Amino acid sequence: MQRMGGSAVIAVVLALAGMVATSSAAVYKVGGASGWTILGNVNYTDWAGKNTFHVGDIIEFKYPQGIHNVLEVKKADYNSCTNSTPIATHTSGDDKVTIKSPGHRFFICGVPGHCAAGQKLNVRVLKTQRPRSSVAPSPAPAASASAPAPAAASPRADGQTASTPPAASTTTSDGGATTSAPAPNANGAGIVSVGYPAFVALAVAVSMTMLQ
Repeated sequence: MQRMGGSAVIAVVLALAGMVATSSAAVYKVGGASGWTILGNVNYTDWAGKNTFHVGDIIEFKYPQGIHNVLEVKKADYNSCTNSTPIATHTSGDDKVTIKSPGHRFFICGVPGHCAAGQKLNVRVLKTQRPRSSVAPSPAPAASASAPAPAAASPRADGQTASTPPAASTTTSDGGATTSAPAPNANGAGIVSVGYPAFVALAVAVSMTMLQ
């Protein structure tokens, strides 16, 4: 691949700069819907004051071809409506003038009597180019907090969940052994265990009953 020389690089840079300026340019139709005319009492001074012009923007003159024309003139000729020494002349009926430098640009219609009737335009161009519009990045979605999962409960035989109560203890009437009541089993029923001294006392009581 061949390398480009310095002049070629400069040409590419200038071309890219021209593309950027063109993409950010605005097109202004002189007079709005009325266009470039002497009808309707269009105030071109008021129209120009409501717009802001930058280097690179385009001013468009729309009019019936052959009825009007567009002459760019100096300030003195603008003030006196003199059409004999124009800077540039446009006659297409759809004239697009690209603004290439800041300052004031003066335009009149060269048809006799039209400039005196108000068909004249003074455009003030700012020194800076029109800034390109930019799109703000979309905000990132907020992270959702996850709730902790509840502790699992032990299942019952009937499909429901239940917690196991602590075992209870009881004391016999004779102050002997204790009977402990454990927690319910899977079926919900408690199992009672009888201590050995209580069993002996029960057997003695049964024997005495039989002897009577």
